Amino acid sequence: MNEEKNRIFLLPLRRLISRYSHRFLSPWFVLFFDVSVIFFTFYLAYTIRMNFELEFVNLARITNQALGTTLVYAVSFYFFRSFSGIIRHTGFVDAFRLFQASGVAFLFLIASAYLSRTIGVQWPWTTSLSVLLIHFLLAYFVLMGSRVVVKTVFSRLIRTHRKKRKRVIIYGAGSSGMLTRNALMQDHFTSYQVVAFVDDNPGKANKRLEGIPVLLPEKVFCPEFQKKFPADQLIISIQNLNRDRRKEIIENALEYSLEVKVVPPIDNWINGRLSAGQIRKVRIEELLEREPIRMDNSHVARELRDKVVLITGAAGSIGSGIVRQVLPFLPAKVILLDQAESGLYDLQTDIQSAHALQPYANRTECVVASIKDRYRMEQVFRKYKPDIIYHAAAYKHVPLMEQNPYEALLVNVFGTKAITDLAVQYKVQKFVMVSTDKAVNPTNVMGASKRIAEIYTQSMSNGTTQFITTRFGNVLDSNGSVIPLFRRQIEQGGPLTITHKEITRYFMMINEACSLVLEAGAMGKGGEIFVFDMGEPVKIIDLARKMIQLSGLEPGKDILVEEIGLRPGEKLFEEVLNDQENTLHTYHPKILRAKVRTYPKEPMIRHLDELAELILDGNEFQLVAKMKAIVPEYISNNSVFNSLDKPASGISHPSSGKG
Repeated sequence: MNEEKNRIFLLPLRRLISRYSHRFLSPWFVLFFDVSVIFFTFYLAYTIRMNFELEFVNLARITNQALGTTLVYAVSFYFFRSFSGIIRHTGFVDAFRLFQASGVAFLFLIASAYLSRTIGVQWPWTTSLSVLLIHFLLAYFVLMGSRVVVKTVFSRLIRTHRKKRKRVIIYGAGSSGMLTRNALMQDHFTSYQVVAFVDDNPGKANKRLEGIPVLLPEKVFCPEFQKKFPADQLIISIQNLNRDRRKEIIENALEYSLEVKVVPPIDNWINGRLSAGQIRKVRIEELLEREPIRMDNSHVARELRDKVVLITGAAGSIGSGIVRQVLPFLPAKVILLDQAESGLYDLQTDIQSAHALQPYANRTECVVASIKDRYRMEQVFRKYKPDIIYHAAAYKHVPLMEQNPYEALLVNVFGTKAITDLAVQYKVQKFVMVSTDKAVNPTNVMGASKRIAEIYTQSMSNGTTQFITTRFGNVLDSNGSVIPLFRRQIEQGGPLTITHKEITRYFMMINEACSLVLEAGAMGKGGEIFVFDMGEPVKIIDLARKMIQLSGLEPGKDILVEEIGLRPGEKLFEEVLNDQENTLHTYHPKILRAKVRTYPKEPMIRHLDELAELILDGNEFQLVAKMKAIVPEYISNNSVFNSLDKPASGISHPSSGKG
């Protein structure tokens, strides 16, 4: 019954708020109100000064003084624009501007009163100093109080109108935490209740901020607190929080099913003011990223300065990342080559508009072309004569390439061969190939095609052109990776699909991978295969569950995680070659040199010629059989090509080692 009465009472109020909440009082109306307050509070100030003995009050004389005083305040208000703020958003700046305007008027009137006494002239507006002081304090109290009342009433009405309700814990009991709390209170769409501030500083513990308790993390992230004060969100407001501590706080919040959000850097606040809409959700990358890699940029700077750099696959995740990192080293020209027209256009636009990249835009040249077109590639080499090549162009999706081995070979093998041969012909100084950990003991067409490309580029090292290969695993948030897929599935309401509950993968940030590619390229002398330290492997099912939790949802309840089975050619575990048997250390702790087989040039050319003839026939099984002959360790997994796995004669090689 009470709920029905409340609903009937609040319905007109909500309609009124919906109609007028986006309208604002005219500043001239605010000025009129302020001037009126000054005028009438003068009478009150005089009455207080006379101890409320009104029979001694000369009304005509007081009115002249009130008009004169009001005129002085009105001029000061107009000069300082104290009436121009939006009343419902009154803050410290508005309060200070009002204090300035009132204070200047008060000082002018005090000075006038002293001058009047000194020269013996009685101006109409002059009055006693005590009245001026009482009036100043009284007027400022009423002016500021009225603004606070309007702001509070409006905030309460809006909060009554909001349908969404959230209980929030704010991590950080400093100025940023208070700004966050104020931003939440002003949100028009959600009613927030801050149940606690959390801070690591013991000196702040067990105190209160605007009536809200400040607690240590161990007092909040425990079953007792969560049962007594159940919360929906944790907002991290501290800007310079240590990376490991941030991860720990996020993990603690997820354990209690809290949606985790972070306050953006101050530079990203709109007009220097934080709003609830700017507080963003934590991204899964922030849980997986590692400490920033320290790079010795002097090696890369010497390598790239004043050189012509060709980057194939420039529109892709790794290619575009390399472009962004190469440009600040001031190469003479950077050729961005890709067959993806839209992606290349987006990259070009980004370079021309991004503040950090704009100064280098005139050093870039975009070329729409396919690396498998040998004639077009020769035109590019003839025109630009590159000194350094970063070869990132490739087909990389395992299931698709398992169904299309023809295209995998045409691009990954023969496209690489075309670029490699032209690099030798045009005496390119250095060729850096971006490969994959799937080339290690490959179980699929894509991995095997990349391994063949590695073998060919290694065999072409001739002392003039240095061929270097870099291998690494999955890149966070790259095109086609599992993270964007999970994001789309969460937006669609699920389910999140994983191929196997035990599947694990190594992940690396895009900028981290690109930095290591540049560093490995600079340290290479030709013929090496460098592998990167990928950190600890991540279970994909754990990744899926955390992404659901970070979205404020509950795995298995709000969104399901479904196992659909391994895809053709897919491994459960990727190999990274990071033990003493298979790798050698370099001067950089994150870059290791793989001990791999080396192959002579002539047999490799002969095998690729035979592979080229088979491509013309178009028989996929013959193509894959030849790939297995070139790469004996290539054993298909969960594929139609499993039947081809039998002892095959590989390429003769003079040196041993694991590939």
